[in-house]
Order: sequence, then C-alpha cells, then structure tokens
Amino acid sequence: MDGEEIIGRLLDAEGRADPYPLYARAHELGPVSEAGPNMVLAVGHREVNQVLRSTAFHVPDAALRERWEDGYLEHSSKVLLGASMLETNAPDHGRMRSLIASVFTARRVAALEPAVVAAVDGLLDELAEAGADGSPVDFMDAFAYRLPVGVICELLGVPAADRARFRPLADDLTAALELLPTDPELAAADVAADELSDYFTELAARRQAEPADDLVSALVQAAAADHGRLSGRELLANLVLLLAAGFETTTNLLGNGLALLFGHPAERAALRSGQVTPGGLVEEVLRYDSPVQLTSRISLSDELSVGGVPTPYGTGIYLLLGAANRDPARYPDPERFDPRRTDSQPVSFGGGPHFCLGAQLARLEATVALPALLDRFPGLAPAGPPTRRDRLVLRGYRTLPVTLR
Repeated sequence: MDGEEIIGRLLDAEGRADPYPLYARAHELGPVSEAGPNMVLAVGHREVNQVLRSTAFHVPDAALRERWEDGYLEHSSKVLLGASMLETNAPDHGRMRSLIASVFTARRVAALEPAVVAAVDGLLDELAEAGADGSPVDFMDAFAYRLPVGVICELLGVPAADRARFRPLADDLTAALELLPTDPELAAADVAADELSDYFTELAARRQAEPADDLVSALVQAAAADHGRLSGRELLANLVLLLAAGFETTTNLLGNGLALLFGHPAERAALRSGQVTPGGLVEEVLRYDSPVQLTSRISLSDELSVGGVPTPYGTGIYLLLGAANRDPARYPDPERFDPRRTDSQPVSFGGGPHFCLGAQLARLEATVALPALLDRFPGLAPAGPPTRRDRLVLRGYRTLPVTLR
C-alpha cells in the first residue's frame, strides 16, 4: 500500500471510523512518502513539526484556493473561513493573530478556572438529575458539548439564550474543513456560514454601541481603534472561528477521553487514586486519539523538501497529526494508551505560527472536567455503543450514552 492508496483509504467510511491501522501502514513507508502527483504524506513527528513550524510552507489560503480549487468562491463557508486567521499566511495572519491574541490572553484564560469549575459542577448536577432513574444519558449532548460552548460563549459575550443553536451550525460549518466534503455537506456548511455571519454581524453592532466585558467588545474596540489591523470582514470571520473552534475541539477531547477511560479501567482507577495526574491524562488523550487528525500545507518554492522528499512548487503536504502522535520513532509502544508518559508533546493543536490559540482553554476544561466527572459518578458506565461523527479531520463522537449507576 503506497501513500496515495493510504489517503484514498482514509477518505472512505472505514478509514474515517478508524484511521490508526492506516497510519501504522504509512509509518512503514517512512516519515514522509509520496502520495500521488504533487502530493506527499508526512507522518513522522519530527517532520510534521518541521513543516508546522516553518514559514516556508503556506496554509492553503483564499488566493491559492481561488487559483487551484474549482468553485471555491461559490461557497460562503469556504470564503468565510478563508478570511480568518486559520487560512491566511503572512503578513495577514500575523496582523490578525496578534490583535486577537492581545485580547484572548493566557491571563484571561487562566482567570476562567473558577468559572470552569462552577460550570462543571452545574452540569454534573444536571447530569445527576437526568440519570437519577437509571436511564441512559448521552454524555456528548448533556455535558461534552454544553461545557465548552458555555465557556466560549461566556468569553465571547454570547447571551445564554442563543447558545443552543450553535451546535448544529458549527457541525455543519466545519464540514467545509474536511478533505472532500460532499455537495450536500457543502450546501449545509454554506447555510450555517450565512446564519453565523448574520448573528455575529448583529452582535458586533450591539457591542459597538454598548460595549461589555467580553471578547466581542474587546475585538470590536481594538478594530475600531486601528482600522488597518482588522477589517470588518476579518472581524466577522474570526468571531465565527473563535466560536466554532472554541467548542468543537474540546467537545471531541472530552468524548474521546471518557471513551478511552471506559476502555482502560486500570488507568481510570489510577486517575481516581491520584497515580495518574489530570494533566497527564489529557496529554495522552490528545496524543492517542487527537480531536484534530489532519491539516495541510503547500510548498511555494522549488528548493523545499520534507524528510528528504523533494516538495517543489505547488506540492501539497498532508500532515497527519494523528499519525505523528503515534510515531514509533518518537514514542515507545505508541499504540498503548499510557497517561504516565512524560515529555509527550502531541501535535494535536498544531505548531508554529498557526498553533491553536485555544489550546490552553481546551486543556483547562478537560483537566477540570474529566476527574470531576469520575469523582462525582464512580459507577459511570457505557449504556450502549457510541456513534462516531463521520469525519476524518475533526475526530470525535456524535453520541456516547452512559448510565450513572
């Protein structure tokens, strides 16, 4: 099986459901391998890190997509995401990111810990009530989604009454990030992009007239104070990105983490006894079953190479983050779930200029939530088979039924 076939297999239903056997086959080919005309596959931890941290390799931005991707401008979802810092390169990326980072600071995130603890406690109370009669409760719907959406909406300043609408919208929008979304998926993504754009246009206007102590107000004020730093279109695109990314990744992280603890009872017991730290658990969940599995870059020079494989101008590089996290050259026994690992450094949040701004917040939420969940419900157990989302790039569960016992 060569790199091109591996990519093809990852795109079918079986590969999306469980990509890890295919990642193992990719490692047999080497850290970097050819994957068809003008495409390479990077699975080595060191090589993936090299590309993520290099400014010589570009994200596929709007200008590149317009040139090489048929019908790009016909999809408002792609155009909206293309205006955000997620899909821009220097100098626009640095201009946008520095402004957003100036208000989405590490200090502001760290100060959220008491609010996260309170939110977890409140959701655990509601979970206890929902499952008090022994009936199954969907962990994804009752907890894994509601915690991060509540936190990011509180941070942004989205009113509580509006929050329930965002899960299906973000689910539809993020289909545009997949490698080969279907036409119906793209149509739904476009509808979601339009609705989210309308919502944040109205919210930004309200915060401009009546500022509050939230990120939307801070970004609106910062953009107004320096008209060259963030256009109205960019402000809108990044607000939508902050919302969607602010809970999509963490929702997957919580669901993947609980499912792994169900499958590894010894590690679950070690977490409850203190032999495994919450931080160690979260890092190993990120490594072992990453909420984000894949990203890509494009070479814009004939002089570049990755892992000894030439990547001339126009070469696309698939960066398989989930495979890099199980690189046998980086991790002893990489297929073993071991929260006691040290110096793990998973690439689940990317690296370099595009390192995820919300990584600290996602880690905070999961580090607080998973131990609290098991302390509150020591008899928590699966209540039937879970269902995976049919995605490759964003990996997580759609449902995860549990009983509290």
